[in-house]
Amino acid sequence: MVVDVSATGSPERVLRDASEFLRRDPVRHNLVLSVLQARATHPELGRYWLARLNGEVAGIVLQSPIHFQATVTPMPADAVHAAVEAIVEQGVALRGVNGQASTTARFAGSWTERAGCTARPIQGQRIYEVDDVLEPVAVAGRMRPALASDQELLTEWFRAFASETGSAGGDPAVDVERRTAAGHLLVWDDGGPVAVAGTRQPVEAVVRVGPVYTPPTRRARGYGSALVAAVSRTVRAAGDRCILYTDLGNATSNSIYRAIGYRAVEEALQYEFGAARPV
Repeated sequence: MVVDVSATGSPERVLRDASEFLRRDPVRHNLVLSVLQARATHPELGRYWLARLNGEVAGIVLQSPIHFQATVTPMPADAVHAAVEAIVEQGVALRGVNGQASTTARFAGSWTERAGCTARPIQGQRIYEVDDVLEPVAVAGRMRPALASDQELLTEWFRAFASETGSAGGDPAVDVERRTAAGHLLVWDDGGPVAVAGTRQPVEAVVRVGPVYTPPTRRARGYGSALVAAVSRTVRAAGDRCILYTDLGNATSNSIYRAIGYRAVEEALQYEFGAARPV
């Protein structure tokens, strides 16, 4: 078996060279596909590696922005080890890795050996998909698109979401402005916004919902459930598949999504890497 890893700074090249591979499993590859398409539309510095087995793309590793952790697609063990070797040889220092559970575990193990550092799991996630949306208990209010007049409030909510979940991200104000303009932010309105849900541009007919946030003073009233159900119904009615990621440490959100018809697809893990030992 011949394993080869090539590096590039071009998301467009990755989309072109790995198109068949990415289309093969658009749900499990959705996060990587979304990042690649976003970087092609809104350029930002990034690093991308394609692992090939016998000439065929078998996995992708990306890091964009370059201070973020790496994100990986599922890939065979040989491809993981070759990718780690190539990244270390390139002199790139990764802060961590995120992706399908067994692949990231293998990547983290290989990285600790090759880079001479520590690794620890910091979050477990689960990918969910819904086919038929179940109607939640009726709550007051309705779903509507976010408006320009909502942006200041929603930016505060995005910051609060990042703080609560420990998630890294870009400038919340820029993210909110772009998503609002694109129609990819929805709010549940009950005398004003009480919850928000984002969606991503469909990639290979798959739409990812997220983030979903209800401020603490508005929780336990069913707003989040009603909003996610309404968003999911809209996505499915358009003919797209609908997925989301949940934190396995949050029992409430996992139970809410299952209650409206979401089913588990696969688990994902995030690892954080320590500093390399001095030689």
